[in-house]
Amino acid sequence: MKLYNSLTNQKETFTPLSAGKVSMYHCGPTVYDYVHIGNLRSFLLADFVRRVFEYQGYAVTQVMNITDIGHLVSDGDDGDDKMTKALKREGKDITLENMLALADFYANAFKNNLQELNIETPHFIPKASEHIDEDIKIIKQLETKGYTYITSDGVYFDTAKMADYGKLGGINNGNNENRIAENTEKKQSADFALWKFDNNQGWDSPWGQGFPGWHIECSGMGIKYLGEQFDIHTGGIDLKSIHHNNEIAQSESATGCSPFVSYWLHGEMLNFRGEKLSKSTGGNITLAVLKDQDFSPLDYRYLTLQTHYRSPMEFSFEILEQAKNALARIKKDILRLKKENPDTKIIDIKNHSYQKEFLEKIQDDINIPQALAVFHEMMKSDISDNEKLSLAYDFDHIFGLGLEQLHEETFAVPDRVHELLDERANARKNKNWELSDTLRDAIVQEGYRVIDSGDKQEIQKL
Repeated sequence: MKLYNSLTNQKETFTPLSAGKVSMYHCGPTVYDYVHIGNLRSFLLADFVRRVFEYQGYAVTQVMNITDIGHLVSDGDDGDDKMTKALKREGKDITLENMLALADFYANAFKNNLQELNIETPHFIPKASEHIDEDIKIIKQLETKGYTYITSDGVYFDTAKMADYGKLGGINNGNNENRIAENTEKKQSADFALWKFDNNQGWDSPWGQGFPGWHIECSGMGIKYLGEQFDIHTGGIDLKSIHHNNEIAQSESATGCSPFVSYWLHGEMLNFRGEKLSKSTGGNITLAVLKDQDFSPLDYRYLTLQTHYRSPMEFSFEILEQAKNALARIKKDILRLKKENPDTKIIDIKNHSYQKEFLEKIQDDINIPQALAVFHEMMKSDISDNEKLSLAYDFDHIFGLGLEQLHEETFAVPDRVHELLDERANARKNKNWELSDTLRDAIVQEGYRVIDSGDKQEIQKL
């Protein structure tokens, strides 16, 4: 098993800290709003990594945090935090009680998204607000070892005290262009808040009332559930240079254990209209938006299978439509095999040539697109139907498309739709593509979708 380690910028053979076990941490959402599909690509990466290891027989322990508090809206440690901005947006009083209630609402919405995308539920989904003691403990350790200093607005980590600070992204002790906002009380621009003072709300601490910094929250939760060192940490590429470097700095400095994490995996961005998909670029596309456009969450999951996690992924509704049709064809093939082989018994395919090829691909830095290509090649091959179904179900332990649970949908197609289908078949036969498209739209208006498969037309209810 090889993984591309962002810490060393190279592929490395995976060696777990404990034989046969994998400990994984994934940066979860800040629950101030519904997550968009760009965020969800990162959580799908976490799911694929877990599935790949479980497929190979590893016992996985997975943690994904919920950030429901914290004073950080930028890397400069200034301004309102995202939760406070959300309260203002929704016209609620700025109180800790309201903040946590708002967070619970969006956290539950996020968990529903995970289920809709068939993402395996992490073993632990801790909330930052419930781990203040863990944060304070780490800050005390850092203070005792001389890594901290206090300003008028909080307790800060002194990055100059750590010789290899910035080793994950080559920040070079803080001279990073992302650090735009400058706090004049900082010793170095890269220094970051461990605790932010707030006289109006928050928690008591040895340094004063307030909130933990954003970065310390992940260290507190990661160490509590996985220990002072663990195997894998994933997240979006945008977290690499600052957030994850700060996690490393505070964790290794506090515990004295290095490396804090053995393998760092970073997923690339989802791009929309040539830019990183985000709320600020007008790309606040959620699963609810996709469903309103007649796409299922699994259509999006299938789309993400087609791009390697370390490559930027382009999104458009046209591209998603193609993925939707491709997934529909896969489902059709699986349902046909099931119908033609109702008494099929799943066979052991561990030594099958296609299974060996599939395993090769997923062991090469989670190369899901190439594994998907093996699946398509297998489905077109002349092996037996029994083998195809068994291999499809096996591969789907990684894909997560629910192929084994598929069942034939039964519905009566109205006479009017049959008439439109016949007219469209004649239009296609005569290569009258404009009329064919018009009739397709008319069928949609009747509540049905047409999927073309060669010369055949498949009908699905919307």
